[in-house]
Amino acid sequence: MDVKKVGFIGLGNMGFPMASNLLKAGYTVYGVDVNKENEKRFVEIGGRVGFTPATLSSEVDIMLTSLPTPQIVESVYLNPDGLIPNGEAPLTLIDLSTVSPEVNKKIAQTAEENGIQYLAAPVSGSVTGAEAATLSVMVGGAQDTFEFAIPYLNTIGKNIFHVGEDHGLGTIVKLINNLMAGIHTQAVAEALSLADAAGLSHEKVYEIVNVSSGQSGVFTRNYKSFIEKNEYIKGSFTTALLLKDLKLANHVSESLNRELPLGKMLVDYFESNIEGYAEKDMSSAYLMLTNKTVEAAK
Repeated sequence: MDVKKVGFIGLGNMGFPMASNLLKAGYTVYGVDVNKENEKRFVEIGGRVGFTPATLSSEVDIMLTSLPTPQIVESVYLNPDGLIPNGEAPLTLIDLSTVSPEVNKKIAQTAEENGIQYLAAPVSGSVTGAEAATLSVMVGGAQDTFEFAIPYLNTIGKNIFHVGEDHGLGTIVKLINNLMAGIHTQAVAEALSLADAAGLSHEKVYEIVNVSSGQSGVFTRNYKSFIEKNEYIKGSFTTALLLKDLKLANHVSESLNRELPLGKMLVDYFESNIEGYAEKDMSSAYLMLTNKTVEAAK
């Protein structure tokens, strides 16, 4: 088999630009997605389609997946018509999704029993980072498998980290990152809501905080790309995905006998108020709060 042939399953908001960057790097990329419109778009930029996870696993030496939920990841990897039951050595599988350490380890064990190499490699950087190939990639798995995968990972990301041989460690770092992003997102929402109540300009608050101790990359992202424009674009990092990752972070914390007081409160708050905001960008936490305040005042 030609190592230049790469499989990519999941051509959604994150997967499509990552698969596109593999094409730009000169690889022949075979794409699979449940949404056939995504496959049509992929053909238009030079990708190849017409496969399923079961049939594609015997066509390539390396397969990447970018999928939305742990349940879908397990299905694609472990179901009878999935990747591992239909793959064989020297296949290498790399999951770029954010699931749980337990799912990572379950897949890794099943892959090893079938002579297949596996890396759990969640990414951070949102859709714009996927498009620009500037993602951070946090990899858990065997060192030699990681070294084999580096050329492929370098086409989708700028910051590639091998966290350790434990397949769940990269995922834990990703969940730490998204826990902090979620807390910062809520902090931005509350700060600008307070500014509204005081009659302060958002721009003036941003100008000052951005050169002071409250500055954060999430403030810049959420304010400059979304809140300032009053555009909460569907297809960015949605509130629903953030909530999923916050729940996973709390799950990991509990499994390690630790407590996340703010993380737990934020999950409860989002779960109670997410209706109407689930598919908007996470920066819509500002709308979630300010609209709630307006409704309460009526």
